[in-house]
Amino acid sequence: MKKPRITVIGGGTGIPVILRSLRHKDVDITAVVTVADDGGSSGNLRNIMKLTPPGDLRNVLVAMSDMPKLYERVFQYRFDQTDGALAGHPLGNLIIAGISEMQGSTYNAMQLLTKFFHVTGKIYPASETALTLHAVFQDGHEVAGESSISQYDGMIERVYVTNAYNEDVPKASRKVVDAIMNSDMIVLGPGSLYTSILPNLVIPEIRQALIETKADVTYICNIMTQYGETEHFSDADHVAVLNRHLGSDVIDNVLVNVKKVPREYMASNEFDEYLVQVEHDFEGLRREAKTIVSSNFLRLENGGAFHHGYLVAEELMHLVRKKS
Repeated sequence: MKKPRITVIGGGTGIPVILRSLRHKDVDITAVVTVADDGGSSGNLRNIMKLTPPGDLRNVLVAMSDMPKLYERVFQYRFDQTDGALAGHPLGNLIIAGISEMQGSTYNAMQLLTKFFHVTGKIYPASETALTLHAVFQDGHEVAGESSISQYDGMIERVYVTNAYNEDVPKASRKVVDAIMNSDMIVLGPGSLYTSILPNLVIPEIRQALIETKADVTYICNIMTQYGETEHFSDADHVAVLNRHLGSDVIDNVLVNVKKVPREYMASNEFDEYLVQVEHDFEGLRREAKTIVSSNFLRLENGGAFHHGYLVAEELMHLVRKKS
């Protein structure tokens, strides 16, 4: 039987959790990764070298690779804050940046690195040029730059992207649209709604492909609300924002965690951007999506609340097999 084709779209720390488990299933995986990050190591390298930010691509590469743990530790090693110009840079970011320069683009670098690290599946940056994320708030104020958006005290109305270094309309990387159109399922998230997921979806070619594809579009709803982005959001609010930006009722399936995060569990010093658990609005969800899967998808680890990759991957496989 033909392997199901699943394309996962997002960024940040959310999608690597899912990809790490999904790669062990009998499935053809493509990861489409955001390129709007302008903070930290990625932002510094992006500004110096005018390349697409490598950090989210690095984490996805590790998640989809069968590299030994020692290689992973080397690739993910972050230079000490006392190391001058290297301070705070993960070694993997520098490797991706160097190979991007050598190969002429980050897209080409990722194709080489997926072979080098024996990656299960394909990894594409959402665009082949760095993008700038813009947020328009309900009071009309606009903020440019992913790392600056959460610092403004207001509710986001919508986001859009522009090319960081020219006036051209943002375009999807080669093969991204084909991957979406030829998939059996598209998976959005988990991850920061406005700064990890939507920067991909508002690229016009990707948005149009999501509207036109015959694949089911599945959203993995966040477990916690996020400071500066989704304060007071229910699960239905998350899906409504996605549908509003896509301009159509695109979301077919929603995975919702119903397991409670223990009160006072979250380590607020380390996870200070996450506020409280997302509230449930199942009536609202039924208006926004065709199928709602509510189950225990929770993994508690090191003071944080995460999705349990194995449980999510099992449910995704169930949904994709049911459709076929």
